[in-house]
Order: sequence, then structure tokens, then C-alpha cells
Amino acid sequence: MTPNAASSGPSRRSFLASTAVATAAVAGGMPLLAACGGSEGGSRDGTTSGKDAKKILPAYVATNVVKPDIPAKNGSAIGFTGKLDLSTLKTSVSEKLGKGGKVTVMAPFWGSPPKQNNAYYKAMNDLIGVDVVWQNQDGNTYDQKLGAVLASSDVPDVVVVPGWNMGGKIPSAIISKFADLGPYLSGDKVKEYPNLAAIPTDAWRRSIFGGKLRGLPMPAPSAPSMVPLYRQDIFEKEGYEVPKSCDEFMTLAKEITNARAKRWACLDMKWTAFQAFGVLSGSEKPLGWNLVDGKLVNRVETEEFLEALEWSRKLFAAGVVHPDSRMGKNAPDPGPKFAAGEFLIYPNNISQWWGRTAEQATQNPDFKIWGMDVWGHDGGDPVLWAEQPAGIFAFVSKKASESVIRDVLAVANVTAAPYGTKEYMMTNYGIEGTHYTVKDGVPVKTDKGNNEVMNAYVMVASPAATLAHPDFPEVARGQVEWEQRMGAFAKKSSFWGMQITEPARYTNLSNNFEQLEDDVVRGRKKIGDMQQAVADWKSKGGDKLRDWYQKLLDENGSAAS
Repeated sequence: MTPNAASSGPSRRSFLASTAVATAAVAGGMPLLAACGGSEGGSRDGTTSGKDAKKILPAYVATNVVKPDIPAKNGSAIGFTGKLDLSTLKTSVSEKLGKGGKVTVMAPFWGSPPKQNNAYYKAMNDLIGVDVVWQNQDGNTYDQKLGAVLASSDVPDVVVVPGWNMGGKIPSAIISKFADLGPYLSGDKVKEYPNLAAIPTDAWRRSIFGGKLRGLPMPAPSAPSMVPLYRQDIFEKEGYEVPKSCDEFMTLAKEITNARAKRWACLDMKWTAFQAFGVLSGSEKPLGWNLVDGKLVNRVETEEFLEALEWSRKLFAAGVVHPDSRMGKNAPDPGPKFAAGEFLIYPNNISQWWGRTAEQATQNPDFKIWGMDVWGHDGGDPVLWAEQPAGIFAFVSKKASESVIRDVLAVANVTAAPYGTKEYMMTNYGIEGTHYTVKDGVPVKTDKGNNEVMNAYVMVASPAATLAHPDFPEVARGQVEWEQRMGAFAKKSSFWGMQITEPARYTNLSNNFEQLEDDVVRGRKKIGDMQQAVADWKSKGGDKLRDWYQKLLDENGSAAS
């Protein structure tokens, strides 16, 4: 059951945020290196090699509590496509592990936080045996609050840090301010917390900071998450064919577009262009580095990067892009105009596939959104890139006592319960009859549920990536099968799975590229401006940063090898 996307505009931060509240992860995957090197309490840059990481990682013990309808494959989520029978829910936490202590948690929150003593929080705390006190902060401005809190001496017991907020001094603050969880979770010690033991190893590997296991992860599929979503109902009615190349897309877009009739083909397709041209991911660190023919290259230096921008620019120039997209990041929510058929295609996080379906189910029964398979720009197979196996982490204060740490782990062991368990239903839906009802196997939140059961406890730790929509099982199947098809084309970059802390002098080096990308695509800047920006980036530190990453490869080996 994936919550609706938190945001509509496909900026890096917004689409990661939409993934954030859509729980995730991937089982298996090759053993990898990871983490930031450094001594206890230090802030040394770098990563931890495979052997050292192996000593730190929790043992992996797959859960057999519930069997998925669609097992994970090619880095996909697992899928459930049946109705929900509350009488058959399993128990994954056989005894209350919390000892009744109080734990404060600061986390990003999208929406209006409920009052602390609400029925959902009370029920969760009773289930866990811990008094969790929430310090929810606005997710849209979370980086500002996070920086201030980590710079102070007053750090809550638990702080949630999304990957997109790990710029500047945040990584070194994580190393200096948060506890080593290895003494409680490394190796077989994790077996005391079975649901944490079932979190895939790759997600834990991403949780090593400063040479220590510091994070509790929210796992994510490594299969691509950015989908070209389209109005399948209108395509079928009009006889439109799903394109299989960039040229086919342009031809189709011109056929669809009729500005006088207020219909355009698409929104900004930059993210799909990056996929179609095989551009390395630039969503989170390490930002787009890969070994190509023995040389370390950044995404912004490649011809594919420029070609993707140029194709996206041509769509704007041809007038096939909806006028709202010219507004960039401040464009309104695309949902209503997509539903009205003002445009038929837009790229966004896979969670919107279900979110848009649920929105329109009663008011627009003919509405059908589906996901296009990503095409190679020339009509061949696409070259896609595996996404990081975890992107959000909860950290425990270094000042926390052992009893507080164990209470935090008790919380995480409940919130990481797999789909099909009583603990999962409580974490994601609350109390039956109070926060949700079940009709014909479909759980529906009440008004109280919508107000209280939101993105709180799921931020502490999550189970392996799961897609399950009892209200629209065909969407869950479609999502998982899309991930599996696209995951078959996804490669792991040289630094995949590593948790890397760049030297502070380089952390803001790439900050202006996303805005420049958008300016080029919209015709406000030229490709030559991007080429000049890349030259400036190289001279101002890009080449030195390349040398730094090369040293990491020399010392640790490549994730892709």
C-alpha cells in the first residue's frame, strides 16, 4: 500500500520525497562496499571497503511470515495482488520489546501533523511498549531545521535524515552526533529484532556512516522509479500507439497537440529523456560518476547528457509541452489537468500511478493511467541505471543510553514489519473501526485515519520494498511488472550502494546544474551555456573531485565489477 506521492513536480528533491513516503526496498543484489570511512567521532571523507563493511553488517534472515504474490526480480519491489483478509493477518512481533521508556523523534512531515496524544500514536506506542514523542517538521523546509538542530547540543533521541538533505556539513554531523548501532545489530545480534534482520543487506550497507552502522534504513527498489505515465484510456480511444523511440515520441506529440482545443502531449519530459539517452542518475550522491572505458566520467561531461537536454528542448520548441511546464518547479499540481485531458503524458515517481488512479476512481470511471516502458532514444533497448537501495535513514543520538537505543530498535522492529502482518496494518492504517474500515477486502481510511495515520512511524524503518493496493490490484501488478521489465535494463554504476561523504569543499559544486538544465530545456539558455558551465565546474573543482573519486575506486574497487 503505497501512499500517494507527496509532490507533483519532478525536481530531484520532489520525486525523491514522493518515494520517501512510499515505503520501499529490494531483496538480494550483489554484496557491495559502502559507507564513509573515518575513526569514531571523526569526519573523514570517503567510504568503507567490502571486508570492513562485512564485519559491521547485520546478518540477513529472510522473513517467511508472509509469501508475496509476485516475488522481487531485477531489483523490483515485491507485490501483493489479492484482497485483504484481516482474519488471516500474521504476527511478526511475538513479544513487546519496548521497556516503557520515552523516545523523542524528529522527522520530516508532509501535511498537518496530528496532536501528540491522538488515538493512532497511543495505539502504536502501546503495541511497541515505548512512549514515542514526535517532533514533526515541515518536509519542504526540513533541511533548514535539520542543519540548526545538528549544529546545536540539543539533539533529539532519533533524527530522520533523507538522502536529499545530506548536503554541506550534514554527513560529517551524522558521524559526530549519532550512535554506532553495530553493538546491537551487527552479525547475528540483529536476530533479536527479526523484522530488522529481514531488511535487505544492500539497504544496511547504505546505512554505514563514518565506518560505523549508524542508520536505520528505509529500503528502496534498485529498479528505476521514474515512469513516463500516460492516459491509457485516451490512447485507446484515439488509437495512439505507445512510442518506442524519441522520434516516434515527437511524431506522436505533434499528433496529440491541439492548443486551440487546450490539449498538449506532455509536461516537461527531461527525466524520461535522461533515461532514453542512458544518462547517469544525478538524484543523490554520488552524483553521476561512472567508470567509462577506464576513465572516470561525470554525467554532465557526456554527449548523452547534452543530447537528452537538446531533445527535451525540441519538445518545448515544437509547442507540444503544456504551458504549465514553462513555470518549472512552481508549476501547479498536474493531477487536475491530467485528469481533464489537457495533457496525456508526464514523467514522475511510480507512486503516482496508484495515487492518480485512486483520485479519479469515483469521479472519472473511464480514467486509466498506465506506465510506458522506457525506450532507447534510437528505438533500441534503453540503458538505465540502478537506484540506491536506501535513501532515508533514522539515526540515534550518541548521547542516548543503552535503554533508549533498545527502545528505538523496538520501534523499528515494529515499523519494519512486512505486509500481511498485524504490525504492518497498525503502522500503515491504524486501528480498525477508528482509522479504517474494510469492505470487500479493501481497507479504506476514515477521516480520522487520514488526519492521524500519516508519514510518522514509517520514517523510523521500513520493510523490504512492497507494492500492494487491495483497491486496485491491477495497478500493483502493473507497477511491479514495470519495475521488473525496466530493472532488466538497469546497470549498477561504479559507486552503486556506497554511502559516500565528499570533502566539504566540493559539496556545493554541482548545486546550479539542475536550474541550468531547466533553463536550457525551456529555451532560456543554450547548450553552449551548459558546456561553459561544465568547463567552469571542472576548473573549480570537478577535476579534483574526479581524482578523489578515482582514489576511492583504487582503494575499494567498483560496485559494477
